[in-house]
Amino acid sequence: MIAEMRFCLILSAACLAAETHRVIDDTYHHTFSAAHPVLLRVKPGDRILTKTVDSAGFDFEGIRRTKTHGNPLTGPFFVEGAAPGDTLVVRLERIALNRKTGYTGHTVGVKDLPAALQPPKPVADAAIRGYDYLLPWTLDPATGTVVHRGPDGSELRTAARPMLGCIGVAPEGGYSPRSGPAGYWGGNLDYNWIRQGTTVMLPVFHPGALLFFGDGHAAQGDGEPVGSGVETSLDVEISVDLVKSAGLKQPRAETAEYLIAIGSKPDATLNQSLELATRDMLHWLIAERELPAWRAHLLLGVEARYDLITLGGSVGLRLSKTALR
Repeated sequence: MIAEMRFCLILSAACLAAETHRVIDDTYHHTFSAAHPVLLRVKPGDRILTKTVDSAGFDFEGIRRTKTHGNPLTGPFFVEGAAPGDTLVVRLERIALNRKTGYTGHTVGVKDLPAALQPPKPVADAAIRGYDYLLPWTLDPATGTVVHRGPDGSELRTAARPMLGCIGVAPEGGYSPRSGPAGYWGGNLDYNWIRQGTTVMLPVFHPGALLFFGDGHAAQGDGEPVGSGVETSLDVEISVDLVKSAGLKQPRAETAEYLIAIGSKPDATLNQSLELATRDMLHWLIAERELPAWRAHLLLGVEARYDLITLGGSVGLRLSKTALR
């Protein structure tokens, strides 16, 4: 159970008979919208096993399932009993590679670099036809490695760290943001802590919550410097729960080691996102975990770790749980 929400009623497998659902979407969406037909109805405590497509719509077999590029989303999933004002709790039980190919952009997002600091332009259509700025990567699910062969024949090799770039719910009313920005509904967070073992908490705005996710990355550095992770499809296994009437205002995450407040809104500056994350962490500590205000402020002063989630303007504030003891 999520530690900071112990005082709330949680609808879980203890209350309702939990089921495991296996589903693969055949219609993907590019908006977090309440207007999309429900893919699957589940109950609190249920587990969902599915497969996502990559940011261009290619699935685990390399077949393109969408006509357009841009983070196709799996969902929406309707969680029985979810109502506006509740918090949806999504536990990322398993996030795993399911194919041997991926791709990234090839340059970091820094303007006016001198020629000596710029890499050579990729071979045309190297990764996806029509996208000559994308570089191919080779993924090895068995060994958990991610490899790119450079123009000089040498290899760049790193460990696979599969994560979901997109996770969120349909915002209130008819607002239907695309799967490119991020905000209070979640969205395209591109946060490399949204990975196996992490629990994501999202505010609910519509009956059923209407959960979407997608945009799998095999690996990604802080800030998503080249404008992408190593884009790929993923096997995803989640479980869902609810916290009734919790009044959450923006996304949060929790791991075995950290509480994580996420500050993000469309077109926000990094300073604005940093303030959003800090304000929410203070609320989490003072109003929900009942720490004295003086302790919460000073605790952040000496223990806060701020993650630059994306160069686009999202910030994560991680606080070690050991600091709360």
